[in-house]
Amino acid sequence: MDPITKTPREIVSLLDQYIIGQDAAKKSIAIALRNRYRRMQLSQDMQDEITPKNMLMIGPTGVGKTELARRLAKIVKAPFVKVEATKFTEVGYVGSDVESMVRNLVDVSVKMEKDSQFENVRAEATKRANNRLVKLLVPGKKPKQNQQADFSNLMNMFSQMQKGDMPTAEQPKEEITDEIKNQRMSVSDQLAHGLLENSEVTIEMDDPQQSMAGSNPMMNQMGIDLGSTLGQMIPKKRIKRTVPVSEAREILIQEESETLVNDADINHAAIERAQNTGIIFIDEIDKITSTSKQNSGEVSREGVQRDILPIVEGTQVQTKYGAIDTDHILFIASGAFAESKPSDLIAELQGRFPIRVELDELSQEDFVKILTEPNNALIKQYIALIGTDNVKVTFTIEAINRIAELAYQLNHENQNIGARRLHTVLEKLLEDLLYEGPDMQMGDITITESYVNDKIGNIVKNKDLSRYIL
Repeated sequence: MDPITKTPREIVSLLDQYIIGQDAAKKSIAIALRNRYRRMQLSQDMQDEITPKNMLMIGPTGVGKTELARRLAKIVKAPFVKVEATKFTEVGYVGSDVESMVRNLVDVSVKMEKDSQFENVRAEATKRANNRLVKLLVPGKKPKQNQQADFSNLMNMFSQMQKGDMPTAEQPKEEITDEIKNQRMSVSDQLAHGLLENSEVTIEMDDPQQSMAGSNPMMNQMGIDLGSTLGQMIPKKRIKRTVPVSEAREILIQEESETLVNDADINHAAIERAQNTGIIFIDEIDKITSTSKQNSGEVSREGVQRDILPIVEGTQVQTKYGAIDTDHILFIASGAFAESKPSDLIAELQGRFPIRVELDELSQEDFVKILTEPNNALIKQYIALIGTDNVKVTFTIEAINRIAELAYQLNHENQNIGARRLHTVLEKLLEDLLYEGPDMQMGDITITESYVNDKIGNIVKNKDLSRYIL
């Protein structure tokens, strides 16, 4: 588990690379994260007394609430899940159990921990995978069939089944001649120099459909690992695939890594990671307020809040990897609160979100910055996409300003969807170019203000038309 050593100022600086504005929210979320690091520096007794300062984000859609939380988790490599509060139902009704958000978090944590430990053993796993590749590319001579050996193998497997073990057949030893040895040495050298990456090889691997067959969402919700239970009862099915050497190596590295790590260690470390650094983002929490207009004829919204409460307060949840305490998981709730207010939440739940941050509505100037400044800016994304067709696209400053102006105008004349409006505008603006790009072979295109006006200016003017198209 990586320690959260970054200072609040460093965290904000990193968030600034991807998210425009919302300085107050960035500051609050950076402090909340740093407090987790501070807590882990204290004695165990003091750690148990300090609980995370959960956060409630308030603001319209498309202003960066989800992105803030998601980027925060990426910065510190923390397990992160996003859930919709509206998908949960009160206990006794058919629907998602609130505890499923914690189990999903543990699933993410296990994958992160496994990837981390796999990376530690990758050098050894790669060495073993290359050795297997050499044997696959230059197979040894198969020995002659021996009926006595076959009968002995069968009896051995029967004996294993009687003992309760998984039956495994002994693989016949290959005959290795001097010629095969020389060929393998040559192939090994070629593999080391990357000369066989595109050559095809046939490998045996676990059937991915078999692992999916044991996956039961209902059982997983109850913390039961049905797949693992069935896997112990049913022999693993192996399938053959013919793939390039580069792909085969990765498959074999994955298999070898599985043998080099301890699943029990991974599961224990994953539970610890989720408990101490996990982040659960609960979106649309305003939709489950007791005064919500959507309450009529549906499951009690207040009941859902009361089911969420013990999770946020701190409880123990059973998962297929073991029990996890939710006491120190960081919960970030989010909602627009357009038709309700935070005080409409039940008092007990309100008290569990002491940090309140209101995110600002995005201005036209913010739209210009979103289009150009972040590392993943929308303009940069579209230039890169179209560039794959050998077409170079350039946007003038005037065109960018006009795009921002039209998006801002549309948000105020129709429903305000924040920065997401830029996606709809750019898709319509670049529709013809995205369609014709592959047939152009090469070329330079400049998007000007007049081009923007020609493509989408009239649509924006027609309010009825813009409502449906943009």
